[in-house]
Amino acid sequence: MTSSEEQCRGVRHVAIIMDGNGRWAQQRNRPRAFGHNKGVDAVREAVRTAGDLGVRYLTLFGFSTENWRRPSDEVDALFELMKRFVDADLEKLHREGVNIRIAGRREGLSDDLLEIIGRAESRTAENDRCFLTIAFNYGGRDEIVRAARRLARDAASGRVDPGTVDETLFAGYLDTAGMPDPDLVIRTSGEHRTSNFLIWQAAYAELVFMDVLWPDFSADHFKSALDQYASRQRRFGGVNAA
Repeated sequence: MTSSEEQCRGVRHVAIIMDGNGRWAQQRNRPRAFGHNKGVDAVREAVRTAGDLGVRYLTLFGFSTENWRRPSDEVDALFELMKRFVDADLEKLHREGVNIRIAGRREGLSDDLLEIIGRAESRTAENDRCFLTIAFNYGGRDEIVRAARRLARDAASGRVDPGTVDETLFAGYLDTAGMPDPDLVIRTSGEHRTSNFLIWQAAYAELVFMDVLWPDFSADHFKSALDQYASRQRRFGGVNAA
């Protein structure tokens, strides 16, 4: 086993619910948008750490379908941060061999944001050193419904025999098609729920909840989560080996 494999504890795919930007800002008497802006630095640190530790797949929950209920100025700030992150980091990530994918509903997004998403995905499509997925305008139930609709259309047109539908075939219609399921899901901020994130894919993932607010999430926190993962036994519904 290589040193990077040892560091990542055999984890191929880590997914993170990045929570706590608003509270981080409020603790400093600053607007919530200030916390989201600081959270982008933590995104960069997480991507860098994943690469250093040999984690090939990293999925980050950036904006949920439920986040539209937030004040419009905060939603606008989150969209602007997405644009700025891609504009500022795309070429660097491309040079480092990072493949970027955006998971989530595209309907309702502005034309300029769609252009940036398309540019990020097409620019890095051939990269395979590591895979960064940003779940944006994403909800797990919405993803499953959209996948079911696409599958139903293919079945109605005769492209799919309904009798052949199984979990593997259905997974190919999800936003994460072709990716391994997450081994580990981390949530920051001390909340203990998964908030409609990767509810199909994370059925057997290990969950680690951390009290740190997302802007303060560091490489040491990432390593600590991997250590917790390494201390557990994944049984996938079975029993411990004798």
